[in-house]
Amino acid sequence: MGMGSESEKRRKIHIFTVCLIGIVLNMIGSEIVILLKLPIYLDTVGTLIVSVMSGYLPGIIVGLTTNILKTIQDTTSIYYAFINVLVAVIASHFAMRGKVKKPLGAILMTVIIALVGGLHEGLLTWVRGEYTSDMSVVKTIFGFIVNDFIDKAVSVVILELILIFLPMKLQEMLKIEGWQQTPLSSEEIKAAKRANNRIVSLRTKILGLLITACVTIGIVAMVISVILYKQYTIDQHKILAEGVASLVAERIDGNKVEEYLEKGEAASDYKEIESLLYQIRNSSHDINYVYVYKIMEDGCHVVFDLDTDELQGEEPGTIVPFDASFTEIIPDLLAGKSIDPIITDDTYGWLITAYKPVYDRNGVCQCYAAVDISMDVIKNNEVAFLVKLLSLFLGFFILVIAMGLWVSEYNIVLPVNTMAISASAFAYDSEESLEDNVAQIKRLNIHTGDEIENMYQAFSKTTENSVNYMNDLQNKTEMISYMQDALIMVLADMVESRDENTGDHVRKTAAYTRIIMDKLREMDIYTDQLTDQFIFDVERSAPLHDIGKISISDTILNKPGKLTDEEFEIMKTHTIAGAAVIDQTIEKLPESGYLLEAKNIALYHHEKWNGRGYPEGLSGEDIPLSARIMAVADVFDALVSERCYKKAFSFDEAMDIIKKDAGSHFDPNVAEAFLQSRERVSEVMERITTEIPNKKK
Repeated sequence: MGMGSESEKRRKIHIFTVCLIGIVLNMIGSEIVILLKLPIYLDTVGTLIVSVMSGYLPGIIVGLTTNILKTIQDTTSIYYAFINVLVAVIASHFAMRGKVKKPLGAILMTVIIALVGGLHEGLLTWVRGEYTSDMSVVKTIFGFIVNDFIDKAVSVVILELILIFLPMKLQEMLKIEGWQQTPLSSEEIKAAKRANNRIVSLRTKILGLLITACVTIGIVAMVISVILYKQYTIDQHKILAEGVASLVAERIDGNKVEEYLEKGEAASDYKEIESLLYQIRNSSHDINYVYVYKIMEDGCHVVFDLDTDELQGEEPGTIVPFDASFTEIIPDLLAGKSIDPIITDDTYGWLITAYKPVYDRNGVCQCYAAVDISMDVIKNNEVAFLVKLLSLFLGFFILVIAMGLWVSEYNIVLPVNTMAISASAFAYDSEESLEDNVAQIKRLNIHTGDEIENMYQAFSKTTENSVNYMNDLQNKTEMISYMQDALIMVLADMVESRDENTGDHVRKTAAYTRIIMDKLREMDIYTDQLTDQFIFDVERSAPLHDIGKISISDTILNKPGKLTDEEFEIMKTHTIAGAAVIDQTIEKLPESGYLLEAKNIALYHHEKWNGRGYPEGLSGEDIPLSARIMAVADVFDALVSERCYKKAFSFDEAMDIIKKDAGSHFDPNVAEAFLQSRERVSEVMERITTEIPNKKK
């Protein structure tokens, strides 16, 4: 636990250091440009370097943090938060595919970043309403793209120089990975990410959940923020309008209102007051109109009405009709009451209007000082605020998605998939393979410190226990198999001991069958039948070929002379009796597949290729292959063995007989395989005869 915490602490310090280096490089590049008054930015150099060398997540952090810090000096920098995050994503994408160090790849990356940046700049200019009637949108955007291309080309050249001259050891130090297990090779990572899923991958589910959550929260937050900002801005502009209206009201002498109405500019101090009103209006660019009206039954009598760039003010004494939107407050205006600011959309546009009464020395309201602030200003501010908010949201949105993918990839997806791949790659063919399975699981060393690690530990322990169990089971199975083979040989020996003529017959014939089957495989004959399992079953069950002789009496079995016809007929029944014995065994051991071949061998090893054998007179390939193989092995060993009723043939004489009877008694292919293996046959015959002395002695 302590080691894991220390490792995590070092990783965090590493990430912080790399990100800090990237941010400093961005800020230095930006300051150099400002000092030299260059027409570029150079505020993404650090972002590019970190994205390429350290990965997408640190690059995104550097790009976003840089713009947030630059906003302290220049609030417009916030508009570019999103584009700098995109620069990190694009650069890391090219780096992961190994294209950054290739000239064409670097150029393509620069072009894509410039296109994205230029279009983003053009969109911002349009949203902020900075296009003039004589500006061509296409030309302006093209100019932005060209300028951005120059900027990014310089940044990419700096990046390429660093990649060329910075030692690989230092480049490796800048690399950031979030492994919570033994690091995988690039091929293993690809395999882990390609892991088959029934419907949707866990990575896709996490990504979908993150996007849905971020978009939902982001939209709700932005809507609430815009509504609150709009209301706040309206309230602030109402306060501004009331404050300015109060200043105007303070400058008007209520006792001279009638004089101003009658004489206008000829009235004493009219021009001086009008000049003061202009100064008040010009104190804030948000103020549209400043005027002073005397409210009467027939309308608004103009006392002062300041000119604007778009509209000339009315002359003093002019009567301006009431706008429809003022209908509800006319009684209060006529009564000289104070009026709260109102929002109207009439003759002069969409406005916030604040009225302040001007009193004479007797406290009678003589007129109202009025200030109009256009709601378009508020709307523009609202749009600018929304753009800033959207830029920040998109920047943090990508950051959150990147962090989610980073964490899910290193803490969930890769650990789970590598466990799955390791499990699916288990081999059970040997004890060494089983031990390799356990070692492979332990090598993963997953240490996420959460439920995934718990699952890994349980999986590792279960695998180890299973392998130990399987090793024990395999050892017991091998022991059982050994015992079965021993029992077979004991059983065969029991039959053999009754037949004083057979000696080491069962061992030799079993060895001969293996020699024949190996040679047939080498000759590429009967390969569809000669599977590993078939060869194993035949060799294992060959000693049981004469098991039926247990039912033959000793007088017939050990008769020193030739058998009578009647006795021979009885002797032939040993094939059927042997099959019956094995049938009874199969009923008791249905899973012992080798007994099926044992039955074929016991029942049909005296059948002949020409159909003149017994017990059923089968011919050709109707005779099971195992029995055809046994026939050659059985006859050859009988020929070279001495019997009480005959002398032993020599090795060569026996081979000649096998050759002569090929195609009549024996399957010609099986006979040929045996004849071509004469050296192995001779070696086996001598070895077994030496190891196991003839029982007659």
